Amino acid sequence: MRMRHAGALLLVLLACWPAAAGAQRAAARRPAQPAAKTEPAVFDCLSLLGQGVTSGRSFCDVLTGRDPAAGIIIPLPPHTGTVTLTFDLHNRHTYSEELIKANRAYRHYTATIGVLTADNTLLARAVVQNEFRTAADLLDRVGGGAGPGGVKAVAPTGTEPISIVIPAAEQSVSILGEKLAVVRPDGVDNFSAPGRPVAVISNVMLTYRPGPVRRPATRR
Repeated sequence: MRMRHAGALLLVLLACWPAAAGAQRAAARRPAQPAAKTEPAVFDCLSLLGQGVTSGRSFCDVLTGRDPAAGIIIPLPPHTGTVTLTFDLHNRHTYSEELIKANRAYRHYTATIGVLTADNTLLARAVVQNEFRTAADLLDRVGGGAGPGGVKAVAPTGTEPISIVIPAAEQSVSILGEKLAVVRPDGVDNFSAPGRPVAVISNVMLTYRPGPVRRPATRR
């Protein structure tokens, strides 16, 4: 009986061997997937806030609007599969030492932005919310201003890490502001008119698998 079972098992293994060997040969012929890359995104900032004095980061204003062509357009490098876009989203505060001394500097910010495709399809919506009371609530000061130490009055405050998966077929995305709500000690302001800076982004990165470079079609 033992010999019969052993013989039957051997026959099964011999029958499966060609299929397994064929699968291994097919896998060997299949080209290896390129390793994923993570690198800073290259884009033109339409409204550059400036460079952080301490962090060295480049801060870009997010303007409100409805046309993707008017937003922060981030071209995607040639890629295979999806692309992951990451960035830090900040609120935008106008610093005033006088308001702090007068105990009237409190602000509660809620900024909402959207990430869209070139055909105006909303991929994701992101929100950053934080409170400002003192200079310690600023993320950084921005150089290039007329204030003490050569800094600008406007500075980023609060940080919300954002991560968005972009479909493989897309070649670019656009970041547009939607609205901003500001709570002050004496009231509430809401902003949504086109062209207004309502938030700030920094540390924009792309993670993707490199794909073939698309060459422009040649005319005959």
